[in-house]
Amino acid sequence: MSSAPDLTGTLLRRERAIVAGGIALLIGLSWWFLASGAGMGGAASETTGMPTMHQPPLVALVLMWWLMMVAMMLPSASPAVLLYSRVRAQRGDAGAIVHPAVFAAGYAAVWLGFSVVAAVVQQLIATSMMTLADPELADGVLIAAGVYQLSPFKGSCLRACRSPARFLSTHWRPGVIGAARLGILHGTWCVGCCWMLMALLFVGGVMNLAWIFALAVIVGSEKLLPGGQWLGRIAGIGLIAWGAVRLLL
Repeated sequence: MSSAPDLTGTLLRRERAIVAGGIALLIGLSWWFLASGAGMGGAASETTGMPTMHQPPLVALVLMWWLMMVAMMLPSASPAVLLYSRVRAQRGDAGAIVHPAVFAAGYAAVWLGFSVVAAVVQQLIATSMMTLADPELADGVLIAAGVYQLSPFKGSCLRACRSPARFLSTHWRPGVIGAARLGILHGTWCVGCCWMLMALLFVGGVMNLAWIFALAVIVGSEKLLPGGQWLGRIAGIGLIAWGAVRLLL
């Protein structure tokens, strides 16, 4: 018969696979929610991905933005969550190292706050097609996002996102509060890294699935791929050029 410590170790090792599966399921469900129309009154169109509708209520917009952020951001945050789970399995100390769901909840809470702000902004400035009404403002957002991609602050946030081991070792705190704090800090760095890219949703359309996917690819590439920081800078130069050309035409 297995001893209690052996059983605990086995459960912790399996827990990491369960966490990975849960993350994958959550990401998949979030993308399905977006593809089905995100509760906005119909499925996204095949051509633009944007259903035609009146501006939905704030609560629905917040939910839409939050699940969209989960779909776009959780893949690149997964290494940090899984590394936390690995540390928990190796140390086997469930008191000091709590379930990684606490870490993930702290991360998601930050993006919920961002989603509230984004939903309010959308109600104030976006059209019923969920894009900016002023084309010149949209061009300015493209240029601003490109400039931000090249900024030192963006680079600092991106380095934190690309180094989950260094992040965890630097900011580690035990217990539930420590895990939630880690998630909140990681989410804050992630918002600092990506908020201007998310503002581009108002340019291409908040519910334009192709646009959402393209931005998710940029986010994932610059955070996860070798040399991803250079890919992010190349994207920044491209955004500046694109915005400038649109202004001149």
